[in-house]
Parts: sequence; structure tokens; C-alpha cells
Amino acid sequence: MSDEALLKAVRAGRTVEAAGLLDGMTDAERRSCLPALKELRKELRSAPWNAASRVACPALHAAGAACHTGAAGAATWIAGVDMRWSQASPGVLLHVLGDRESGWLADLTHRLAARPTTSRVPFALLSGLVSLSGCAVPTTDAYVQGWLEHIGASWHSGDTVAQRLRKEPHLSVLITALFESLEVTSRIAWLWGDGPGSWSEALAELAEDGTLDREVLVDACVGRLLRGGAPAEQRMYLRLLSSLAPTRDEERERTADWTALACQGVPSVAWHAQSVLVSLALDGELTPRQLAEMSSGVLFRTEKKLVRAQLVLLGKVLKRDPSAADVLLPAAAEAFGHEDTEVQERALKLVERHAGALPDPDEARARLEDLSADLSPGLRLRARRALGIEAPGSASTVQEEVLPPVPERERLAAAPESAAELAEEVGAIMASGGGVAAFERALDGLVRHGHRDRDALVEALGPVVARCWWKDRDPSYPVVDRSFRESAQGLEVVLAALFEGVGMATLHAAVQQGPASGNCHHGALSRALDARLWEAAYRLRTEPMPFLLATPTWDSGLLEPDELVERLTEYRRLDARPGTADFAQALLRVRRDDAVTAAAAATRARALGSPEGYRLAQWLTSEAPPLPTIRRRTSGPRVLLELGELEEIQGLFPREFRPLGRPLTAFKDRSYCWHWDGTHRQYWPAVLPGRRELVAARLLSDFGTAAVDDGRMHTAVLPLLAEADGTAGEALHLCVAYGLGARHPEDRLAAVDALLVLAARGQLDAGRLGADLGELVLRGALKKSRLAESIRTAAATGAHATVWSVLRALLPALLADLAADGAGGGAGSGAVRGLGELLGIAADCAERAGAHGDLAHLAGTAERQGSSRVVTQARRLRTALTREAVA
Repeated sequence: MSDEALLKAVRAGRTVEAAGLLDGMTDAERRSCLPALKELRKELRSAPWNAASRVACPALHAAGAACHTGAAGAATWIAGVDMRWSQASPGVLLHVLGDRESGWLADLTHRLAARPTTSRVPFALLSGLVSLSGCAVPTTDAYVQGWLEHIGASWHSGDTVAQRLRKEPHLSVLITALFESLEVTSRIAWLWGDGPGSWSEALAELAEDGTLDREVLVDACVGRLLRGGAPAEQRMYLRLLSSLAPTRDEERERTADWTALACQGVPSVAWHAQSVLVSLALDGELTPRQLAEMSSGVLFRTEKKLVRAQLVLLGKVLKRDPSAADVLLPAAAEAFGHEDTEVQERALKLVERHAGALPDPDEARARLEDLSADLSPGLRLRARRALGIEAPGSASTVQEEVLPPVPERERLAAAPESAAELAEEVGAIMASGGGVAAFERALDGLVRHGHRDRDALVEALGPVVARCWWKDRDPSYPVVDRSFRESAQGLEVVLAALFEGVGMATLHAAVQQGPASGNCHHGALSRALDARLWEAAYRLRTEPMPFLLATPTWDSGLLEPDELVERLTEYRRLDARPGTADFAQALLRVRRDDAVTAAAAATRARALGSPEGYRLAQWLTSEAPPLPTIRRRTSGPRVLLELGELEEIQGLFPREFRPLGRPLTAFKDRSYCWHWDGTHRQYWPAVLPGRRELVAARLLSDFGTAAVDDGRMHTAVLPLLAEADGTAGEALHLCVAYGLGARHPEDRLAAVDALLVLAARGQLDAGRLGADLGELVLRGALKKSRLAESIRTAAATGAHATVWSVLRALLPALLADLAADGAGGGAGSGAVRGLGELLGIAADCAERAGAHGDLAHLAGTAERQGSSRVVTQARRLRTALTREAVA
């Protein structure tokens, strides 16, 4: 009857009564209670989360722990996830487990301590078990983190961290474990604190009075800094190291460690290590070889503060000991390859000042000659003059322009012949997306195999759709149909139709009425794409098409006219009815730029005698209209574009395609945009192949958001627009301009790719792009610092002439703004910020491209007083543009 009494007490949540009943039980009696307790636990897992169902959990937690006679089972029960938020208190657990043997308790202690920190086993329970069993203290992550949090919670008793640490009997063991654990320090850096009462001050105090071994702590701190880690962790150990205040002897003994930290540590650690080494070097306690080794690493860092401080140190040491020039000057010349030309010039001045101390000939002089090749062209001439290598002007500084290869069009392969192969391709697209070619082949394959053998197709696609969100949903639950009415979701609507996961009424309504929502700027593009998908899905269930007419010939989306005529001929032979949306998309894709080919195809199409044949013949023989008028508008910091009407895409086109030709208004109120995640945008340029300006204009608001509002512009589409066919006009260049100033690096990189592709294809209007950039910067839409990063990335590929041509059109507007701001008596901080970076890139590109000529407002900037970055780089650019051409 004891098991019934225990179960009754547990169900009622009477933990004290349950503990009393357990005290008088034998091991056999406890084991006999386990099945009922496990059944109750299973019952509570599926019960609703409320006070009534959870009242039994603490008592159940304690009873189950006590009734397990094996330490492994007890540990699993205690750490169970389902009772983590309603478990018994550590005091109750220690009471019901207190009659166990010490060996059993030690085993339980170490099993619980070995659990991951996410198990959240209470530290009070772990420490209590250590006391009960008398076992060695665990040094696992869970125990150490719990101990650290326990010690840090000094507000419970009013003691300081140092006072609580003094009471810890296992202090040395736990402090050692703390330094060895990577996981714990990443979780508790926020507990470490700073200043009086912090862990750093407490450990330093204990090291000072001998409670802890000071040398061990210093070694542990330096060791953890050398292991690296997140900046927050590194700052934690750096604060402790600073609190320990190493002596000069302790610093000198760890010279190699400081060197490694200065070269590879996070910035805060590197700065501290560099300051230690600077002090040692100025006191003559570093050899020239040691200083050169340190400099070789530090001068490769991107932090300019560290690099400049290192060059200053080298200058001081060389001034004191000129005989070290053969060792230190080659180390200083490592900075010749730094991206910042000011750093390059600082290093060059050091070489110029001390090159006379080098013997001639000398290995160091040869090394300096090699490294001077990394300097910007203007500085390279100075370096050769200083080294006496050759007469200035004897070697050309103009570098060949490097642009990416022009993308080549690829013909689409035929749809997969087997259903199994098609299923693999569909699965790949579902998992990670794909380009236009992969998408169109898969869609055509689904239509072909659905017409040929639907059952075999469904069987092959079974594993692909097994995890789709709409699979096996209750038909009476409308979320699937409602979701597909809002968006076709790419191939998913076709797959859902094949597996009858979407209702016929929904498919019919989508084909007849279009989407239930979506009137944003992208709506015209998405509606046209979705119309084809809904039509394909609907026809698979009603009247399967033998294949698609609109599958493009090329990966750009263009369709050869002869190929479309052949498909219509086959439709005529099979007496199949073409899809309305499919044929409309085919017309928009068919190539009409070759009049002879188009006329011959039109003759063959007209001979078919079908409505589609006559429509295609009319389309091929009509002259393609020019792009609609574009009107430039502004709104706050943004520059927007409006499109006029394109009458050609009206009239006989289906309703879902007509918005492609309707006017685009910048300020018309729009409904909620459903395209925020960027899915399927990479397919939109293929909706209007050869007319990328129409696509770019409808995507312009996204690129503006990426720059002005720090949004994401979904990078895949911009390089695709650069690779697409058609005029590269105002809309595309404005998209690239916004992209170059986008908030996120991946978006800026996509814009750089687009810029280089346009340049490689000879379609970049550098003057237009530079003017757009200048206008957007002055309006506050673009930040010069972000723009400079993008421009530098483009220049780093070797496209110096291209980048200079853009900057040549951009800089006059910025320099004029600087002059106007200075004339107004302002500080000019807004006009100056980031301008020096752009001028530096321009100077570098002008030197490497051999550019010459005048630049408006440059002379006024270069003649300003002072040595700010803007003035320095303006002078350098003026020098580059006025230097005589080098033979």
C-alpha cells in the first residue's frame, strides 16, 4: 500500500508527505513505485500547461529521483527536460537522496556535473552532493559555470566576491578549471564586471595576499589570450591581467607571447601587447630581430592605429640606433602593401630618412626594392629615388585594366528524361534555389512528366515533398489554400497540385482572378510569374499540357522564334490547347532583334492557321517599341523613377500580364508587399528578357531601402540585371548606385559585381553613375564611408580605369559641397567625413591608370591649410593628374 500512498501524495503535490513516505522504504519498495511514477510523468507530458497539471511536478521529481536505485537512472530523471521548470528544490532532493552510500552519491554527482550547461542542473544540488559524498569537486563546464554564478551572486549575503572566494575550500582547483573551460567563459563574460568588487579585483587581491599563486594566474591569463576567442572573453582576461599588474621581469619573460598577441590578438589585446613591447623596446630590452619579427606581423593588421604606432616605434629605435637599419627597414617596408596610402607614405618616409645607413650593395636594399613594388605608383617613384635604384621615369607606372570576363549565354538543356532525375533537380531547387535555367527546366519537366505519366511522377517526388509544410495537412484547415492564393511560392504550387494538397477551387480562382493580394512595385513581375505557375498547376489536374511553350532557349530568358514555332507546330499536331499565360510569356521572351529570322519564323507561324500562330506572326513582324518614358522624382533623400505606359503589353495580353506595361508611379499608395524575403526574385529578369530597364525600375525602391533604411536588397538579382540583355539606362545605373552604398556588405559586393560586369560588357555609363552617386550622397541617401568601401573593392580587382572614370564624375559634386560648407563658416564635418577615403582611392586609381587632366574644385581643396586626410589626398590626386606621362 506504500506505493499507492506515495502516488497519491505525488499527484496532490504534497512534496513533504512524499519525502516522509520515501524515508521508510527499502530499495525494493522504491523500485516497485517507479512504473507508476513513470506513467504519471508520461501523463503530465501531454497534459495542458496550467497550474492544475503542474502541481504534481516537484513531488514527482523528488520521488522519481529517490526511487531510482541506480545512479545513471537517477541522474537522467533529475536532469529531465520536461521537469526543468517545475522541479523539486535542491534541499528536498538532497534530503531524499541523503541515505545513499557515498560511492553512489559520488557517481551521481559526476554524472550530473557532466551534463551540458543547458541542462541547468542547480549548483546548490551539485555542491550539496559533493559535501554529502565527500568526492573530488567536478571541474566540468556545468559545475564551474554554476560555481561562478553562485560566487558572483554576492548580493544574497552581502559578502564581496573576494570574501566568498576565501570561503571556497576548492578554490585553486576551480580557478584552474575556469581558465581551461572555453564554454564557461563565453557564457559568463557579462558576470566578470570591472572595477571595485569585480572578479578581476578579487582575484588580484587574493594573488597579492598569497591565497592564489600569482605567477600561475599571470600564465593562465596570457595563455587564455593566446588561445583567442570572442572579444568579450578576451577583454575579461585582459582586465584580470591588468589588475595583476605584471612586473617588468614578468613582462620581459613573456616577450614571445606579447609578440604573438600584438600580431594576432583582437584589437584591445593587441594594443595592450604592443604597449608592453613598446616600453621594452624603448628601454633597449628588445633586440632588432625581435622588433622586426613583431613589426612584420603588426604592419599586416588592418587597424591603422596599431600600424601607425608601430611605425612610430621603429622610427624612434632607428633614430637611437641607426646600425639596426638593415634589420628594421625591411620590416618597416612591409607596410608598403597596406591598403591605406597614408600608411604607405609613413613607411616610405621612414625608409627615406634612414636608407643612407644601409650598406651598398646589401641584402636589405634588395628586399626594399622588392617591397617597393607594392607601393602606389606615385610613392613607388619616390622609393626608387630614395634607394638609388634607377632614375625616376625609367619605368612605366600605368597598369593594365583588369575586368571580369564577359558572361556568355548558355543554351538550356532539355528537361530530364526520367522522373527520378527530375525529382533530384526539383529537390535541389527546393533546398537551395537555382537560376533561371534550373527553374525553367524543372517546371517544364513537371509539366511533361505530369502529361506523360502522373503516377510515376508522384511516386518519384514522394521523398522530395515529404517535409513540405503543406504535405498531409487537414483538408478542412484553410491555411494551405489561403497561403497559395497569396503567392504561388515557386514550384511548390505545382507540387501541391500534383499531390492534391491544394484545392481545385483555389487553383481555379487563382487562374481566373489572379492573386488575392499584392499591389506593390514588384506586383507586376510576380503576378506574371505566378500566373504561369498557377496555370501549370491547374492544367495538371484538369487538362495536362504536353510541354511548356515559354521555356527559354537561353539562360537569360530569351526564346528563339524558330523554336517557338516548332513547339506550336507540335501542339497543333497533338491537338493540344496552349496555356494562355504560357503563350503570353512566350511572346514576351521571343527574340525579335533579327529581322530576317523573325520574318521567316512569322511566315511559318502564320501557315499553322491557329490563333496562336497568327498572334505570333503579328508579334514577330511588329516593330518593338522603345522603352517607355522615364521621369525622375525625389522624395526625402531618395531619388525615384516613374515609368510611362507601354501599350504593347496591353490589349491582347492576359489580365495578369498587363500590369507589366502600365505606368509605374513613385508616390502611389501601395498595399503590403509580400516579397520581403526575396524568394524567386532571381527569376524576375527572365519575365521581360531584353527589357531590364523595366525590371530595374520596379526594383529600385528595394535598393533605395537597402541604402537609406539599412534594409536588405536580396543580392542575387542585381548582378543578374547587369548580365541581362537590353538597354543599361537610368534605372539600372541608379540601382547600382544605391547598391554601392547599401548597409550590408553582401549587398555592396553584389553592386560591385554588377558594376564590373557592366564595364566588361562596355555598357557602363561612368558619367551617369558618378553623377547619380554624387546626387545621392548630397541628399543623404548614401554614406560616403560605405561607398568608399565598395569603390575600394572594385579597384582592388584591377579595374582602376573604370573606378577612376566613376570617381571623376562623382568627386566634383562632393568637393563643391566641401567648398560651399567651408565658405559658410561651418566646421564641415558632414562634408569631410568619408571624403578623404574617396580621394585616396581616386588618387591611387589615377596613378595606376595614368589619368591626367583637371578636376573641378580639386585645386581649392588641395590648397587648404593643414594636413588632414582630405587635404593630403587631394594634393596627391592633383599631383597624379598633373604628372607628365611616363614612358
